Amino acid sequence: MAILKNSYRDSLSDKFYSDQLPTPVENPETICFNPELAETLELPKELSNPELAIEYLSGKEVLKGTHPIAQAYAGHQFGQFTMLGDGRAILLGEQVVEDDRFDIQLKGAGVTKYSRRGDGRATLSSMLREYLMSEAMFHLGINTTRSLAVMKTGEPVYREQVNDGAVLTRIAKSHIRVGSFEYARYYTDELEAFTKYVIERHDADLLGHENYAIEFLKSVMNRQIDLIVDWMRVGFIHGVMNTDNMSIAGETIDYGPCAFMNAYQPKTVFSSIDRQGRYAFGNQPHIAHWNLAILANSLLPLIHTDEKVAVAQAEEVIQSFPQEYTEKYQHMMRQKLGLVKAEHSDQQLVEDLLNLLEKHKVDYTNFFTSLRFQSIEEKLQSDAEFKAWHSRWREAFNRTNNQSEGSVLMEQSNPIIIPRNHLVEDVLKRATEGDMSPFNALMIKLSNPYKPQESQLVPSEFDQSYQTFCGT
Repeated sequence: MAILKNSYRDSLSDKFYSDQLPTPVENPETICFNPELAETLELPKELSNPELAIEYLSGKEVLKGTHPIAQAYAGHQFGQFTMLGDGRAILLGEQVVEDDRFDIQLKGAGVTKYSRRGDGRATLSSMLREYLMSEAMFHLGINTTRSLAVMKTGEPVYREQVNDGAVLTRIAKSHIRVGSFEYARYYTDELEAFTKYVIERHDADLLGHENYAIEFLKSVMNRQIDLIVDWMRVGFIHGVMNTDNMSIAGETIDYGPCAFMNAYQPKTVFSSIDRQGRYAFGNQPHIAHWNLAILANSLLPLIHTDEKVAVAQAEEVIQSFPQEYTEKYQHMMRQKLGLVKAEHSDQQLVEDLLNLLEKHKVDYTNFFTSLRFQSIEEKLQSDAEFKAWHSRWREAFNRTNNQSEGSVLMEQSNPIIIPRNHLVEDVLKRATEGDMSPFNALMIKLSNPYKPQESQLVPSEFDQSYQTFCGT
Protein backbone atom coordinates (compact mmCIF):
# COMPACT_ATOMS: atom_id res chain seq x y z
CA MET A 1 0.00 0.00 0.00
CA ALA A 2 1.31 3.46 -0.90
CA ILE A 3 2.36 5.67 1.98
CA LEU A 4 1.47 8.73 -0.09
CA LYS A 5 -1.69 9.12 -2.16
CA ASN A 6 -1.71 10.51 -5.70
CA SER A 7 -5.21 11.63 -6.64
CA TYR A 8 -3.82 13.65 -9.56
CA ARG A 9 -2.43 10.51 -11.19
CA ASP A 10 -5.35 8.31 -10.16
CA SER A 11 -8.07 10.72 -11.33
CA LEU A 12 -6.66 12.07 -14.60
CA SER A 13 -5.38 10.58 -17.83
CA ASP A 14 -1.68 10.53 -18.59
CA LYS A 15 -2.14 13.54 -20.85
CA PHE A 16 -1.73 15.59 -17.67
CA TYR A 17 1.46 14.01 -16.37
CA SER A 18 4.27 11.60 -17.03
CA ASP A 19 5.50 8.97 -14.61
CA GLN A 20 8.90 10.14 -13.49
CA LEU A 21 11.37 8.88 -10.90
CA PRO A 22 13.87 11.34 -9.41
CA THR A 23 17.42 11.09 -10.68
CA PRO A 24 19.37 9.53 -7.79
CA VAL A 25 22.29 11.39 -6.19
CA GLU A 26 25.19 9.62 -4.55
CA ASN A 27 26.06 11.67 -1.46
CA PRO A 28 23.11 13.72 -0.22
CA GLU A 29 23.44 15.88 2.89
CA THR A 30 20.70 17.52 4.95
CA ILE A 31 21.12 21.30 5.01
CA CYS A 32 17.69 22.36 6.32
CA PHE A 33 14.84 20.37 7.82
CA ASN A 34 11.52 21.70 9.13
CA PRO A 35 10.40 19.47 12.04
CA GLU A 36 7.40 21.69 12.88
CA LEU A 37 6.02 21.28 9.37
CA ALA A 38 6.72 17.54 9.37
CA GLU A 39 4.72 17.23 12.60
CA THR A 40 1.85 19.35 11.24
CA LEU A 41 1.64 17.13 8.17
CA GLU A 42 1.75 13.95 10.30
CA LEU A 43 4.33 12.55 7.92
CA PRO A 44 5.46 8.92 8.11
CA LYS A 45 8.83 8.27 9.74
CA GLU A 46 10.48 7.89 6.34
CA LEU A 47 9.82 11.60 5.71
CA SER A 48 9.71 13.05 9.23
CA ASN A 49 12.92 11.58 10.63
CA PRO A 50 15.82 13.64 9.18
CA GLU A 51 18.16 10.64 9.16
CA LEU A 52 15.72 8.52 7.16
CA ALA A 53 14.31 11.37 5.09
CA ILE A 54 17.64 12.21 3.50
CA GLU A 55 17.31 9.17 1.22
CA TYR A 56 13.80 10.06 0.04
CA LEU A 57 13.90 13.86 0.02
CA SER A 58 17.07 13.93 -2.04
CA GLY A 59 15.64 11.59 -4.66
CA LYS A 60 18.16 8.86 -3.89
CA GLU A 61 15.39 6.43 -2.95
CA VAL A 62 11.64 6.30 -3.68
CA LEU A 63 9.03 5.26 -1.14
CA LYS A 64 7.67 1.83 -1.92
CA GLY A 65 4.20 1.83 -3.39
CA THR A 66 4.32 5.42 -4.59
CA HIS A 67 4.19 6.66 -8.18
CA PRO A 68 6.05 9.97 -8.62
CA ILE A 69 5.03 12.13 -11.56
CA ALA A 70 5.96 15.31 -13.40
CA GLN A 71 2.95 17.48 -14.24
CA ALA A 72 2.18 18.93 -17.65
CA TYR A 73 0.96 22.53 -17.98
CA ALA A 74 1.25 25.53 -20.25
CA GLY A 75 1.40 29.23 -19.47
CA HIS A 76 1.87 32.81 -20.51
CA GLN A 77 5.43 33.87 -19.68
CA PHE A 78 5.78 37.65 -19.88
CA GLY A 79 2.61 37.63 -21.98
CA GLN A 80 3.73 34.92 -24.43
CA PHE A 81 1.92 31.57 -24.52
CA THR A 82 4.07 28.44 -24.44
CA MET A 83 3.98 24.75 -23.53
CA LEU A 84 5.70 24.05 -20.21
CA GLY A 85 5.54 21.38 -17.51
CA ASP A 86 7.63 20.33 -14.51
CA GLY A 87 11.10 20.64 -15.97
CA ARG A 88 12.94 20.00 -12.71
CA ALA A 89 10.22 19.11 -10.21
CA ILE A 90 8.75 15.72 -9.36
CA LEU A 91 5.59 15.18 -7.34
CA LEU A 92 6.19 12.33 -4.92
CA GLY A 93 2.54 12.19 -3.89
CA GLU A 94 -0.02 13.65 -1.52
CA GLN A 95 -0.21 13.51 2.25
CA VAL A 96 -3.80 13.53 3.54
CA VAL A 97 -4.40 15.07 6.98
CA GLU A 98 -8.06 14.78 8.00
CA ASP A 99 -9.86 16.48 5.08
CA ASP A 100 -6.82 18.35 3.77
CA ARG A 101 -4.53 17.14 1.00
CA PHE A 102 -0.94 18.36 0.53
CA ASP A 103 1.41 17.82 -2.40
CA ILE A 104 4.95 16.75 -1.58
CA GLN A 105 7.22 17.77 -4.43
CA LEU A 106 10.95 17.57 -5.00
CA LYS A 107 12.34 20.60 -6.80
CA GLY A 108 15.68 20.09 -8.54
CA ALA A 109 15.22 16.31 -8.67
CA GLY A 110 16.41 15.74 -12.23
CA VAL A 111 15.42 15.75 -15.89
CA THR A 112 11.79 15.12 -16.86
CA LYS A 113 9.82 14.87 -20.10
CA TYR A 114 9.27 18.64 -19.85
CA SER A 115 12.83 19.80 -19.16
CA ARG A 116 13.21 21.52 -22.55
CA ARG A 117 16.97 20.90 -22.73
CA GLY A 118 17.42 21.91 -19.09
CA ASP A 119 19.46 19.89 -16.61
CA GLY A 120 16.60 19.33 -14.16
CA ARG A 121 18.74 20.49 -11.26
CA ALA A 122 18.76 23.43 -8.86
CA THR A 123 21.49 25.35 -7.08
CA LEU A 124 21.92 25.27 -3.32
CA SER A 125 21.59 29.06 -3.14
CA SER A 126 18.27 29.17 -5.01
CA MET A 127 16.77 26.35 -2.94
CA LEU A 128 17.86 27.96 0.32
CA ARG A 129 16.31 31.21 -0.92
CA GLU A 130 12.96 29.49 -1.48
CA TYR A 131 13.16 27.78 1.90
CA LEU A 132 13.83 31.07 3.66
CA MET A 133 11.32 33.15 1.71
CA SER A 134 8.44 30.69 1.82
CA GLU A 135 8.81 30.12 5.56
CA ALA A 136 9.11 33.88 6.15
CA MET A 137 5.87 34.40 4.21
CA PHE A 138 4.15 31.72 6.28
CA HIS A 139 5.11 33.48 9.50
CA LEU A 140 3.95 36.78 8.04
CA GLY A 141 0.53 35.14 7.79
CA ILE A 142 0.46 35.00 3.99
CA ASN A 143 -0.79 31.99 2.02
CA THR A 144 2.20 30.20 0.59
CA THR A 145 3.73 26.92 -0.37
CA ARG A 146 6.06 25.77 2.38
CA SER A 147 9.46 24.13 2.58
CA LEU A 148 10.11 20.87 4.36
CA ALA A 149 13.79 20.37 3.58
CA VAL A 150 16.81 21.30 1.53
CA MET A 151 19.17 18.46 0.65
CA LYS A 152 22.58 19.16 -0.81
CA THR A 153 23.20 16.69 -3.62
CA GLY A 154 26.99 16.60 -3.57
CA GLU A 155 26.97 17.23 -7.32
CA PRO A 156 27.81 20.39 -9.27
CA VAL A 157 25.21 22.49 -11.08
CA TYR A 158 26.37 24.70 -13.91
CA ARG A 159 24.84 28.16 -14.34
CA GLU A 160 26.93 31.32 -14.85
CA GLN A 161 29.41 29.50 -12.63
CA VAL A 162 29.77 26.13 -10.93
CA ASN A 163 27.39 25.78 -7.97
CA ASP A 164 26.57 23.16 -5.38
CA GLY A 165 23.39 21.30 -6.29
CA ALA A 166 20.41 20.90 -3.99
CA VAL A 167 16.87 19.53 -3.84
CA LEU A 168 14.04 21.39 -2.10
CA THR A 169 10.99 19.59 -0.75
CA ARG A 170 8.02 21.87 -1.41
CA ILE A 171 4.64 21.45 0.25
CA ALA A 172 1.51 22.85 -1.43
CA LYS A 173 -2.26 22.47 -1.29
CA SER A 174 -1.69 21.54 -4.92
CA HIS A 175 0.59 22.48 -7.78
CA ILE A 176 -2.33 23.24 -10.09
CA ARG A 177 -1.91 26.58 -11.83
CA VAL A 178 -3.76 28.87 -14.23
CA GLY A 179 -1.37 27.40 -16.79
CA SER A 180 -2.74 23.94 -15.97
CA PHE A 181 -6.13 25.08 -17.27
CA GLU A 182 -4.56 26.58 -20.37
CA TYR A 183 -2.95 23.21 -21.01
CA ALA A 184 -6.21 21.33 -20.34
CA ARG A 185 -8.10 23.43 -22.89
CA TYR A 186 -5.57 23.70 -25.69
CA TYR A 187 -3.60 20.44 -25.44
CA THR A 188 -6.27 17.95 -24.34
CA ASP A 189 -9.92 17.14 -24.90
CA GLU A 190 -10.48 16.61 -21.17
CA LEU A 191 -11.09 20.13 -19.82
CA GLU A 192 -14.33 19.12 -18.09
CA ALA A 193 -12.83 16.12 -16.31
CA PHE A 194 -9.80 18.16 -15.24
CA THR A 195 -11.91 21.06 -13.96
CA LYS A 196 -14.19 18.79 -11.96
CA TYR A 197 -11.15 17.13 -10.39
CA VAL A 198 -9.71 20.51 -9.38
CA ILE A 199 -13.05 21.73 -8.01
CA GLU A 200 -13.51 18.55 -6.01
CA ARG A 201 -10.07 19.09 -4.53
CA HIS A 202 -10.30 22.82 -3.77
CA ASP A 203 -13.96 23.89 -3.92
CA ALA A 204 -15.99 20.71 -3.44
CA ASP A 205 -19.13 22.59 -2.41
CA LEU A 206 -19.36 24.08 -5.93
CA LEU A 207 -19.82 20.79 -7.78
CA GLY A 208 -23.58 20.79 -7.25
CA HIS A 209 -23.92 24.31 -8.62
CA GLU A 210 -25.71 24.70 -11.96
CA ASN A 211 -22.79 26.73 -13.37
CA TYR A 212 -19.89 25.31 -11.42
CA ALA A 213 -17.29 26.78 -13.80
CA ILE A 214 -18.32 30.40 -13.26
CA GLU A 215 -18.55 29.87 -9.49
CA PHE A 216 -15.09 28.32 -9.54
CA LEU A 217 -13.75 31.35 -11.40
CA LYS A 218 -15.21 33.60 -8.68
CA SER A 219 -13.64 31.45 -5.96
CA VAL A 220 -10.18 31.53 -7.55
CA MET A 221 -10.47 35.29 -8.05
CA ASN A 222 -11.35 35.86 -4.40
CA ARG A 223 -8.38 33.80 -3.25
CA GLN A 224 -6.07 35.65 -5.60
CA ILE A 225 -7.30 39.07 -4.47
CA ASP A 226 -6.69 38.12 -0.85
CA LEU A 227 -3.18 36.95 -1.73
CA ILE A 228 -2.18 40.07 -3.68
CA VAL A 229 -3.56 42.35 -0.97
CA ASP A 230 -1.33 40.53 1.51
CA TRP A 231 1.69 40.94 -0.80
CA MET A 232 1.00 44.67 -0.98
CA ARG A 233 0.65 44.81 2.80
CA VAL A 234 4.24 43.73 3.41
CA GLY A 235 5.98 45.05 0.28
CA PHE A 236 6.51 41.66 -1.37
CA ILE A 237 7.45 41.55 -5.07
CA HIS A 238 6.97 38.14 -6.66
CA GLY A 239 9.01 39.02 -9.71
CA VAL A 240 7.67 36.49 -12.22
CA MET A 241 3.85 36.41 -12.16
CA ASN A 242 3.47 34.23 -15.23
CA THR A 243 0.23 32.24 -15.44
CA ASP A 244 2.18 29.06 -14.71
CA ASN A 245 3.21 30.66 -11.39
CA MET A 246 -0.34 31.51 -10.29
CA SER A 247 -1.71 28.85 -7.96
CA ILE A 248 -5.38 27.92 -8.16
CA ALA A 249 -5.21 27.36 -4.39
CA GLY A 250 -4.26 31.00 -3.80
CA GLU A 251 -0.79 30.22 -2.47
CA THR A 252 2.40 32.13 -3.22
CA ILE A 253 4.41 29.75 -5.39
CA ASP A 254 7.84 29.88 -7.03
CA TYR A 255 10.26 32.18 -5.24
CA GLY A 256 12.93 32.53 -7.92
CA PRO A 257 13.47 36.29 -8.42
CA CYS A 258 11.27 37.51 -5.54
CA ALA A 259 12.33 40.30 -3.18
CA PHE A 260 10.94 42.83 -0.73
CA MET A 261 10.56 46.53 -1.37
CA ASN A 262 12.41 48.80 1.06
CA ALA A 263 11.85 52.46 0.09
CA TYR A 264 8.28 52.88 -1.11
CA GLN A 265 8.19 53.04 -4.90
CA PRO A 266 5.40 51.32 -6.87
CA LYS A 267 7.70 50.83 -9.88
CA THR A 268 10.21 48.79 -7.88
CA VAL A 269 11.58 45.83 -9.86
CA PHE A 270 14.48 43.59 -8.87
CA SER A 271 14.14 40.66 -11.28
CA SER A 272 16.92 40.66 -13.87
CA ILE A 273 14.57 39.34 -16.57
CA ASP A 274 11.76 41.86 -15.99
CA ARG A 275 13.27 44.61 -18.09
CA GLN A 276 9.97 46.38 -18.81
CA GLY A 277 8.64 46.35 -15.25
CA ARG A 278 5.72 44.09 -16.10
CA TYR A 279 5.81 42.56 -12.62
CA ALA A 280 6.74 45.69 -10.63
CA PHE A 281 5.40 46.02 -7.09
CA GLY A 282 2.55 48.36 -7.99
CA ASN A 283 1.59 46.41 -11.11
CA GLN A 284 0.92 43.12 -9.31
CA PRO A 285 -2.86 43.65 -8.93
CA HIS A 286 -3.17 44.41 -12.66
CA ILE A 287 -1.22 41.27 -13.58
CA ALA A 288 -3.39 39.15 -11.28
CA HIS A 289 -6.41 40.60 -13.08
CA TRP A 290 -4.83 39.75 -16.46
CA ASN A 291 -4.01 36.20 -15.35
CA LEU A 292 -7.58 35.67 -14.17
CA ALA A 293 -8.84 36.73 -17.58
CA ILE A 294 -6.64 33.98 -19.05
CA LEU A 295 -8.23 31.49 -16.64
CA ALA A 296 -11.71 32.70 -17.61
CA ASN A 297 -10.89 32.22 -21.28
CA SER A 298 -9.75 28.66 -20.59
CA LEU A 299 -13.05 27.88 -18.83
CA LEU A 300 -15.35 29.30 -21.53
CA PRO A 301 -16.48 25.92 -22.98
CA LEU A 302 -17.70 24.91 -19.50
CA ILE A 303 -19.39 28.20 -18.62
CA HIS A 304 -21.96 27.99 -21.43
CA THR A 305 -22.41 26.15 -24.72
CA ASP A 306 -23.08 29.45 -26.47
CA GLU A 307 -19.71 31.18 -26.69
CA LYS A 308 -21.21 34.68 -26.65
CA VAL A 309 -23.13 33.91 -23.47
CA ALA A 310 -20.04 32.32 -21.90
CA VAL A 311 -17.92 35.37 -22.72
CA ALA A 312 -20.53 37.73 -21.26
CA GLN A 313 -20.75 35.75 -18.02
CA ALA A 314 -16.98 35.48 -17.70
CA GLU A 315 -16.49 39.18 -18.41
CA GLU A 316 -18.99 40.08 -15.70
CA VAL A 317 -16.86 38.22 -13.16
CA ILE A 318 -13.53 39.53 -14.40
CA GLN A 319 -14.78 43.11 -14.60
CA SER A 320 -15.70 42.97 -10.90
CA PHE A 321 -12.03 42.46 -9.99
CA PRO A 322 -10.99 46.15 -9.72
CA GLN A 323 -13.77 47.08 -7.31
CA GLU A 324 -13.39 43.96 -5.16
CA TYR A 325 -9.62 44.37 -5.05
CA THR A 326 -9.87 48.08 -4.17
CA GLU A 327 -12.30 47.40 -1.33
CA LYS A 328 -10.05 44.72 0.18
CA TYR A 329 -6.93 46.80 -0.37
CA GLN A 330 -8.47 49.84 1.35
CA HIS A 331 -9.61 47.64 4.24
CA MET A 332 -6.05 46.32 4.59
CA MET A 333 -4.56 49.83 4.55
CA ARG A 334 -7.03 51.01 7.19
CA GLN A 335 -5.83 48.15 9.39
CA LYS A 336 -2.20 49.17 8.82
CA LEU A 337 -3.18 52.66 9.96
CA GLY A 338 -5.21 51.38 12.91
CA LEU A 339 -8.49 52.86 11.69
CA VAL A 340 -11.32 50.96 13.37
CA LYS A 341 -14.28 52.61 11.67
CA ALA A 342 -14.20 53.16 7.93
CA GLU A 343 -15.04 56.52 6.41
CA HIS A 344 -14.96 57.70 2.80
CA SER A 345 -12.12 60.11 3.56
CA ASP A 346 -9.81 57.20 4.44
CA GLN A 347 -9.04 56.49 0.78
CA GLN A 348 -7.61 59.98 0.32
CA LEU A 349 -5.69 59.62 3.58
CA VAL A 350 -4.04 56.46 2.21
CA GLU A 351 -3.28 57.98 -1.19
CA ASP A 352 -1.73 61.09 0.35
CA LEU A 353 0.45 58.98 2.64
CA LEU A 354 1.74 56.79 -0.20
CA ASN A 355 2.56 59.89 -2.25
CA LEU A 356 4.59 61.26 0.68
CA LEU A 357 6.42 57.96 1.20
CA GLU A 358 7.31 57.85 -2.48
CA LYS A 359 8.37 61.49 -2.61
CA HIS A 360 10.72 61.14 0.37
CA LYS A 361 11.85 57.56 -0.42
CA VAL A 362 10.73 56.39 3.00
CA ASP A 363 11.17 52.76 4.03
CA TYR A 364 7.73 51.15 3.75
CA THR A 365 8.10 48.64 6.58
CA ASN A 366 9.91 50.96 8.98
CA PHE A 367 7.38 53.76 8.46
CA PHE A 368 4.49 51.62 9.64
CA THR A 369 6.62 50.27 12.48
CA SER A 370 7.28 53.83 13.66
CA LEU A 371 3.61 54.71 13.34
CA ARG A 372 2.72 51.60 15.33
CA PHE A 373 4.95 52.82 18.17
CA GLN A 374 3.79 56.45 17.90
CA SER A 375 7.04 57.84 16.51
CA ILE A 376 7.88 59.54 13.22
CA GLU A 377 10.41 58.55 10.57
CA GLU A 378 13.38 60.92 10.59
CA LYS A 379 12.94 61.84 6.91
CA LEU A 380 9.46 63.17 7.65
CA GLN A 381 9.93 64.93 10.98
CA SER A 382 10.40 68.42 9.49
CA ASP A 383 8.11 68.04 6.46
CA ALA A 384 5.09 70.33 6.61
CA GLU A 385 3.00 68.13 4.31
CA PHE A 386 3.60 65.12 6.51
CA LYS A 387 2.80 67.03 9.69
CA ALA A 388 -0.54 67.98 8.17
CA TRP A 389 -1.12 64.35 7.13
CA HIS A 390 -0.15 63.12 10.61
CA SER A 391 -2.73 65.42 12.22
CA ARG A 392 -5.42 64.02 9.90
CA TRP A 393 -4.33 60.49 10.75
CA ARG A 394 -4.46 61.17 14.50
CA GLU A 395 -7.98 62.48 14.11
CA ALA A 396 -9.00 59.39 12.12
CA PHE A 397 -7.27 57.07 14.60
CA ASN A 398 -9.14 58.66 17.51
CA ARG A 399 -12.53 58.97 15.79
CA THR A 400 -14.11 56.04 17.70
CA ASN A 401 -12.30 56.66 20.98
CA ASN A 402 -11.12 53.05 20.70
CA GLN A 403 -7.37 53.43 20.39
CA SER A 404 -6.64 50.03 21.92
CA GLU A 405 -8.48 48.22 19.13
CA GLY A 406 -6.71 50.37 16.55
CA SER A 407 -3.37 49.53 18.09
CA VAL A 408 -4.15 45.81 17.87
CA LEU A 409 -4.96 46.19 14.16
CA MET A 410 -1.60 47.87 13.60
CA GLU A 411 0.25 45.18 15.55
CA GLN A 412 -1.37 42.45 13.46
CA SER A 413 -0.86 44.18 10.12
CA ASN A 414 2.61 45.70 10.31
CA PRO A 415 5.65 43.42 10.58
CA ILE A 416 8.76 44.84 12.17
CA ILE A 417 11.14 42.59 10.28
CA ILE A 418 10.96 41.14 6.77
CA PRO A 419 13.53 39.22 4.68
CA ARG A 420 15.58 42.30 3.79
CA ASN A 421 17.38 41.89 0.49
CA HIS A 422 20.87 42.63 1.80
CA LEU A 423 20.44 40.20 4.70
CA VAL A 424 19.11 37.45 2.45
CA GLU A 425 22.04 37.80 0.07
CA ASP A 426 24.52 37.81 2.93
CA VAL A 427 23.21 34.66 4.61
CA LEU A 428 22.92 32.83 1.27
CA LYS A 429 26.49 33.69 0.38
CA ARG A 430 27.78 32.47 3.72
CA ALA A 431 25.62 29.34 3.56
CA THR A 432 27.05 28.36 0.17
CA GLU A 433 30.50 28.86 1.69
CA GLY A 434 29.63 26.33 4.40
CA ASP A 435 28.48 28.53 7.29
CA MET A 436 24.77 28.01 7.99
CA SER A 437 24.71 29.83 11.33
CA PRO A 438 23.76 33.30 9.91
CA PHE A 439 21.02 31.67 7.80
CA ASN A 440 19.62 29.87 10.83
CA ALA A 441 19.79 32.99 12.98
CA LEU A 442 17.85 34.99 10.38
CA MET A 443 15.26 32.21 10.12
CA ILE A 444 14.65 32.47 13.88
CA LYS A 445 14.04 36.22 13.64
CA LEU A 446 11.74 35.82 10.66
CA SER A 447 9.65 33.26 12.53
CA ASN A 448 8.21 36.03 14.74
CA PRO A 449 8.06 39.12 12.52
CA TYR A 450 5.47 41.09 14.51
CA LYS A 451 7.29 40.79 17.83
CA PRO A 452 8.64 44.13 19.17
CA GLN A 453 12.32 44.28 18.29
CA GLU A 454 14.81 46.64 16.74
CA SER A 455 13.86 47.85 13.26
CA GLN A 456 16.05 46.80 10.35
CA LEU A 457 18.21 49.41 8.66
CA VAL A 458 19.03 49.06 4.96
CA PRO A 459 22.47 50.03 3.62
CA SER A 460 22.32 53.26 1.68
CA GLU A 461 21.88 52.77 -2.09
CA PHE A 462 21.85 48.95 -1.79
CA ASP A 463 18.67 48.51 -3.78
CA GLN A 464 19.77 50.67 -6.70
CA SER A 465 22.04 47.95 -8.07
CA TYR A 466 20.29 44.92 -6.57
CA GLN A 467 19.09 42.20 -8.95
CA THR A 468 17.44 38.83 -8.41
CA PHE A 469 17.59 35.80 -10.71
CA CYS A 470 15.38 32.81 -11.54
CA GLY A 471 18.04 30.19 -10.82
CA THR A 472 17.09 28.01 -13.80
